[in-house]
Amino acid sequence: MTNTDTKPSGTRRKTLTTMMMALLAGSLAATAGGAAYARSDSQAFDPAKVQQRVEKRVDRALSGTDATAAQKKQVSDILQAAFKDMKSLHDKRVENRKAMEAAMQAPTIDQAKIEAIRAEQMKVADEASKRFTKALTDAGNVLSASQRQAFFKAWNERHGKRHG
Repeated sequence: MTNTDTKPSGTRRKTLTTMMMALLAGSLAATAGGAAYARSDSQAFDPAKVQQRVEKRVDRALSGTDATAAQKKQVSDILQAAFKDMKSLHDKRVENRKAMEAAMQAPTIDQAKIEAIRAEQMKVADEASKRFTKALTDAGNVLSASQRQAFFKAWNERHGKRHG
């Protein structure tokens, strides 16, 4: 007796689902990297911790410049506001990830539904990228051209020049 059923076997289907979820997770991580925090675990968004992290990183980032305390505070405030704004986008990415997981585990694959989730995820990633880019340009406008150049010189010395 031959099996003419074209549906994947249980093991094969589980492997296919695992591969699809890995592909999806990798692509989402790569495209949504503009968000400064990507936690979806039990350690929820804590504004006080975000403020501390931002202040510490701004202070460190601008340590090689002659930025004043007032400029550092302005840059911190700009970035903190951006992270606060991006919280809802982070939540939407988590919702989309759960929707994709549910769609991939359904008895039948609904290509249109999966495409709609993917398109929404890319829209959210684009919104996050735009908001973060605005924050960076606003922060850059607080600094003089020589301060921005000093920042990048120090950054490249600390992190090395990366190609690509």
